[in-house]
Amino acid sequence: MIYLRWFHMKIGSVLKKLLEDGVVKREDLWITSKLWNTNHEPEDVHEAINSTLQDLQLNYLDLYLMHWPVSMKKGAVGFEHKDLTQPDIPRTWRAMEALYDSGKARAIGVSNFSSKKVGNLLQVARIPPAVVQVECHPVWQQPKLHALCKSKGIHLTGYSPLGSPGTGTVKTEVLKNPVLVMAAEKLGKSPAQVALRWGLQMGHSVLPKSTNEARIAENFDVFDWSIPEELFVKFSEIEQERLIKATVFVHETLGAYRTIEELWDGEV
Repeated sequence: MIYLRWFHMKIGSVLKKLLEDGVVKREDLWITSKLWNTNHEPEDVHEAINSTLQDLQLNYLDLYLMHWPVSMKKGAVGFEHKDLTQPDIPRTWRAMEALYDSGKARAIGVSNFSSKKVGNLLQVARIPPAVVQVECHPVWQQPKLHALCKSKGIHLTGYSPLGSPGTGTVKTEVLKNPVLVMAAEKLGKSPAQVALRWGLQMGHSVLPKSTNEARIAENFDVFDWSIPEELFVKFSEIEQERLIKATVFVHETLGAYRTIEELWDGEV
């Protein structure tokens, strides 16, 4: 986590200058951070957000997410199975609720939770999650989770909306899917733009990442056009595959999950 703290501190220095110089107002920014797996104990939840706020030089976060339904030994570095422990999600969530009560987190939510895990959390939560952030793109559309979140008034956010191209960790290339390519050609848009627009029309927000200035500009050009219904329905024909399986959190004897199916409650 040393790199992450360094990254936060760099961002914090830039934010401080921008705010002091009047370039931007704090209320015009939306800043989200996440609780890592090694900080699930209630006292560690508070320590973690305090550390993040200190590094970012802020008084509050707009959104704080529980990163995974997975816990690890405090101080663990990396993803070794020996560091996996038994999570107590309701207990950790109560500590998250305390952050909301304190004003340090204006909203709280979860990331990488299955429909079942979100449902289980709703049964015990005093404050329901405002946001559920998960992998979501045309090749992994999450219809069950979409329906649950819509019925409960929870906002769904899709990370890896382009399928994480160029990372070297994902084999299936979402942007080369025939349906996506066909729609892009008909609309005169790039496959990436169509994937992002599909997410917006599905009703969830999208979190594309890029370091390429031209692609960043292209990713923003998705608001003044739409995918017509006759093309949009074609996306339901795409074969579904979860790309980010998180096998590092599965072990036959250690931690909470023995199989990928257990981690995702069959949503694979």
